[in-house]
Amino acid sequence: MFRELMTYDNAKKLLFATLDPQPLGSEKIPLLKAYNRILSEDIITKLDIPPFNRSTVDGYAVKADDTYESEENKPTTLKIIGTISVGKCPKIQIRKNNTVETVTGAPIPEGANAVVMVENTQKQENNLLIYRAVTPDENVMKKGTDLKKGDTVLMSGQLLGAPEIGVLAAIGVNYVNVLKIPVVSVFSTGAEITEPGKSLAPGKIYDINAYSLSTAVKESGGKPIFMGVIPDNEVALKNALKQALFTSDIIITSGGVSVGPRDYTPKIVDSLGKPGVIISGIAVKPGKPTTIAFIGNKPVFSLPGHPTSALLIFYLFVRPVIQYLSGNKVISEKIVKANLAVRLFSAKGRKTFVTVKLSRDKNQKILATPIQTGASGAITTLSKADGFIEIPANQQFIDSNEQVTVTLLKNKKV
Repeated sequence: MFRELMTYDNAKKLLFATLDPQPLGSEKIPLLKAYNRILSEDIITKLDIPPFNRSTVDGYAVKADDTYESEENKPTTLKIIGTISVGKCPKIQIRKNNTVETVTGAPIPEGANAVVMVENTQKQENNLLIYRAVTPDENVMKKGTDLKKGDTVLMSGQLLGAPEIGVLAAIGVNYVNVLKIPVVSVFSTGAEITEPGKSLAPGKIYDINAYSLSTAVKESGGKPIFMGVIPDNEVALKNALKQALFTSDIIITSGGVSVGPRDYTPKIVDSLGKPGVIISGIAVKPGKPTTIAFIGNKPVFSLPGHPTSALLIFYLFVRPVIQYLSGNKVISEKIVKANLAVRLFSAKGRKTFVTVKLSRDKNQKILATPIQTGASGAITTLSKADGFIEIPANQQFIDSNEQVTVTLLKNKKV
């Protein structure tokens, strides 16, 4: 393994060339669970919105021409023949020189075509004095003004946020067909790994990767299946992979991908089906031992055990696949331009990714300062990092004060 490392660019191309372009299908879910999901159908309204002429103010429904002679010093007098409430169909019919009291959102009765605002009136027993004329349709939202029956209100492929869900509720939709989101099985391997919450024996460390990667899956729009720590033996690993292939669309493992005597993962993954391992080692730092396989149309990402390496490779390779399979356009990461605080050297022959923290100097220029940990296994590297920069494989170094492009790992105001 890893005798001939694949370049970063070629690995990306091969991954997406092998990925099945077919969507994962759709499912019908309750409207309240549809936030941030993608529609798999066009939505056509079966009714007008609003479904009736309705008042937009508190006031009195009138025939507009009954008010035309109304003036501040010479009000028009109409007879009040009733009241209309919200949520009730009015049985009153407005005739000449009649009016009914109404409220915002209430239906407009037959015969009326405008509403006089209550501020422009004065009530005297069963009579109403009107001090300002109104025109036809004034203060009235007419039936079908917002949406007409047969209108396409939302398109297939649209992301559902609060406004879109509000529109669906307005036309009476309580279940909606959306694209399925990728189900991603995640587990760690390694004889030294212990589940958090258990006592830590000498020589052991707590599992980081299954937790950080499961959370990263959620952030990317997938649904993680947390499988925890799998014992470091071939039988247990093979069984876990078979279970994951049965229950999920993508599998992520961490650990067991290097060249140690107990690094079984690539061999076992390759034995489970065709085409098997397509990438065995990538010319990047960190993350060189990364293995990518396909069992049928399901990608299996076997990431390094080092937490920083695993999470960085996830952002570079796994996250775009989750976005792709969920129906989202692959979202380009946000970038900023910054000046490098110190000279940086690349790993010979490998594209190098360096995590950096952003700040401003006394002249308010953005500075990118590398986070030095001395070990790719330090999870604090990514917890402190605002983003990362890339050094091409054919470039020896980037000099201090040189402008660099920083890919952001988190929302950061600099």
